[in-house]
Amino acid sequence: MHPYLAEFIGTLMLILFGNGVVANVVLHRSKGQNSGWIVITWGWGLAVAMAVYTVGRFSGAHINPAVTIGLASVGHFSWSQVPGYVAAQLAGGFTGAVLVWLVYLAHWKETADAPAKLACFSTAPAIRHAPANCITEFIGTAVLVFVVLGIGSVTKGVSAVALEEGLKIGFGTWLGPLLVGLLVLGIGLSLGGPTGYAINPARDLGPRLAHALLPVAGKGSSDWSYAWIPVVAPVFGGVAGAWLFVALGM
Repeated sequence: MHPYLAEFIGTLMLILFGNGVVANVVLHRSKGQNSGWIVITWGWGLAVAMAVYTVGRFSGAHINPAVTIGLASVGHFSWSQVPGYVAAQLAGGFTGAVLVWLVYLAHWKETADAPAKLACFSTAPAIRHAPANCITEFIGTAVLVFVVLGIGSVTKGVSAVALEEGLKIGFGTWLGPLLVGLLVLGIGLSLGGPTGYAINPARDLGPRLAHALLPVAGKGSSDWSYAWIPVVAPVFGGVAGAWLFVALGM
């Protein structure tokens, strides 16, 4: 499978399972309604694990522009592939959100809460404070990339070529994807409260575009005034996490 197609499929699956669990919890008359934050964080953790299991051996399963750019910034991934990876991730995020919309098609009209509908697509802060929200997304994504690199380096050494191959090999085994999923679960449980832990520009921007374009009954605003934060802060956080990993010689 071509790596770009793998990134598209992986990100699609990430959003289908991840935004799907949000819709299950918040939409009116869903069987999972009001089941809470623990269900959402577990759903996202499993979403990441399943996506990485599916496409990790083909592309390394970045499924996140912050991971792709972070790796490229330290020479562990080719800059020439970054535009294709990011485009595939954004397209996968958009398409996954469309599928979630279709799965819960009967529930949009039944749900009166417009912010709850937006939550099924993209993130929003619990307290709107741009500097604090940026810090949260920066730290969460830095932790994500730093630990993902640690998981990948367990398989092989930390040289540029070996690390990239280590990620691919490690994510092709049974344990690697599970560990990454548990990492995202941990980030959600510990750091996700302030912003809903986007930690992934494609996870937020692609579905937010879908929210803006799809005929969701009573959907309200797509909150574009906030949308730059879960795009910009994770990119800088991903770069910081990658550089910290390399600087420490891990």
